[in-house]
Amino acid sequence: MLNFLQKKKHYLLFAIFILLITSGAKCQNLPANTTAGSPKPVTLQYWKVYEESFNFSDLIADYQKIHPQIKIDYRNFTQEEYENELLKAFAEDRGPDIFSIHTTWMNKYKSLITPLPAQINMPYLLVKGTIQKQTFTETRTQNTLTLRDIRTLFPDVVYANQILDSQIYGLPLSIDTLALFYNRDLINNAGIVAPPKTWDQFRDQVIKLTKQDIKGNIIQAGAAIGTADNVERSTDILSLLMLQVGTPMTNAQGYATFAQTPPGFTRPTPPALEALNFYTSFASPANQVYTWNEAMPNSLQAFMAGKTAFFFGYSYHIPIIKAQAPKLNFEVALVPQVGEPNVNFANYWAEVVSKKSQHQDEAWDFISFITTNADTNKKFLEKSRKPAALKSLIQNQATDLELAPFVSQLLTAKSWYKGKDAKVAENIFKSMINDNLEGIIQTQEIINLGVQKVNQTY
Repeated sequence: MLNFLQKKKHYLLFAIFILLITSGAKCQNLPANTTAGSPKPVTLQYWKVYEESFNFSDLIADYQKIHPQIKIDYRNFTQEEYENELLKAFAEDRGPDIFSIHTTWMNKYKSLITPLPAQINMPYLLVKGTIQKQTFTETRTQNTLTLRDIRTLFPDVVYANQILDSQIYGLPLSIDTLALFYNRDLINNAGIVAPPKTWDQFRDQVIKLTKQDIKGNIIQAGAAIGTADNVERSTDILSLLMLQVGTPMTNAQGYATFAQTPPGFTRPTPPALEALNFYTSFASPANQVYTWNEAMPNSLQAFMAGKTAFFFGYSYHIPIIKAQAPKLNFEVALVPQVGEPNVNFANYWAEVVSKKSQHQDEAWDFISFITTNADTNKKFLEKSRKPAALKSLIQNQATDLELAPFVSQLLTAKSWYKGKDAKVAENIFKSMINDNLEGIIQTQEIINLGVQKVNQTY
């Protein structure tokens, strides 16, 4: 009996020995792109503006389930400090691996960012062996997005803005569009059944909603529109009007051409001149639609105070209004149109990779994961309450009372390249508005001068 137990023990030890050898042999029979040991730890510095880290916690956690060796060090900045911190960091040869830039900054930052390569190499952790566990690093070569993918996944404005020299320079998490906010109480009291769908309806409703005292002072504005400095995103509203009437904003080389009349244009007034005159008409006392002037408060503040019926804004204005004017009875509608086809205006940021990053493949992999993976991107949108960028998620927000107007305009949204310094271009547009209100220079001359000034920033 004892002899039998000893033999059984020997057989068992022999079997374990064979198993270990076999397991080890299998572990050593590895592909050429696999090396012993775990992937090297990587930390990606990610800088953004406006977004709290809470909105990214789920995205980072999901990504680290796939790549546990990659740590995302997220940092949020205020708008006032963001760009200065970026430029300072790059000047000192440091800075983030991933950061956000406004879509109008693309050419300004082109020399500091790197485009998405056709392929990236990503390390993955492998654990082999049944009894004796061994860790290995498998490097997989992955194809990235193509230009066709950008057209398929995102609205057309992304292809127009993020593709430079046939390369992809950035991807958006969300895309906002300019919409029409309205005070329900004011339009109800005026007997207006629904907000305007066209600019002609808008004019008629503004006239009906505007109230003046016996001295001609505006005590209730129909809309916050017509001036430059006290209207939120006045340059976006003017740009929208120009695009809607068919203004050729830039040529194929990116130079400003908005003083030109496009071929086949049938109306007697050049489109940009028509748009600028229409915009400033609401701030001209000589016009029937006079409803706003430079002495009025900031347009957002006036809207929150219940002093104006219509306000042009973006989805990011909603939490501001709710926080500062919780009792305001407001809703958001589609922006008015001139006619078919519809044209809307996009405003958004894109995630980009620094040219100085030592981990460009990992950085682009993370950006692709949070922007093109619908399940992951949806988590960000639900927390941040932002309108979608992915076409596949537009329908999900189509029934959202707050976000539906913004996402329903995405497929017809446009933007335009404002030169290498978008802030300068915006100031030029504000000057055009102010000059037209002063009436000293002819409108066409104002527009011609505006084109020259914008092109100087190229």
